[in-house]
Amino acid sequence: MAPTRRALIAVTSAQASLFEGKETTGLFIIEALHPYNVLTAAGFEVDLASETGTYIADWLSQQPDFLNGDDLATWNNTNSDFRKKLDNMPKAADLDGSKYGVFFASAGHASLRDYPTASGLQSIAAQVWANGGVVSSVCHGPAIFANLIDPATNEPLIKGKTITGFTTEAESTMGIMEELRSWKAEMVEETAERLGATYKRAPGIWDDFHIVDGRLVTGQNPASSLSTAKAVVEVFDKL
Repeated sequence: MAPTRRALIAVTSAQASLFEGKETTGLFIIEALHPYNVLTAAGFEVDLASETGTYIADWLSQQPDFLNGDDLATWNNTNSDFRKKLDNMPKAADLDGSKYGVFFASAGHASLRDYPTASGLQSIAAQVWANGGVVSSVCHGPAIFANLIDPATNEPLIKGKTITGFTTEAESTMGIMEELRSWKAEMVEETAERLGATYKRAPGIWDDFHIVDGRLVTGQNPASSLSTAKAVVEVFDKL
């Protein structure tokens, strides 16, 4: 039986200070909004959830370079479907993972803090995978793979697979590596190496780039959220 046409977008519930304590990181808005728009347009019923049922918006993600036009209008409209679902998210542990055919991990730097131990979200992703659905992430979303086990093999879900995600080079370029290290955070490339996955990236740190490896779809950065979500739909429709 084909997986159900229903998707869960995972949202980080963590928050932290970056840029020497001047700014707050949380959910990178378009990394959830773009997949939400693509999936709903493709006929999916889309839910959002975080580990605790809460979120905070990332400061950088609200700047005009990243949030503008229709995206900004949707964000500012607290009565939009996206905002209503985001602002009233359930806890992941309160959801039935067997109902979903797609799991999509949105991100923001804060996800490096809570995703590795987000057992509720990881449980849903594992169920989606076990039921033959699509598991996806963008940017720092691969932090969810840190302790995500394939139920069929009892091995890391990404072991032997190829993924992408936010580059270590970009962290250094942004000048925040020392702060991230103070969190004891593992970079996406490091997670891939530790778990036996192959990490690939685009030449440019801000290039739109995603990778499809079977039912696993990953995107490199915020600019990749749209193309990654479209690839998810394409993969799902071929299941």
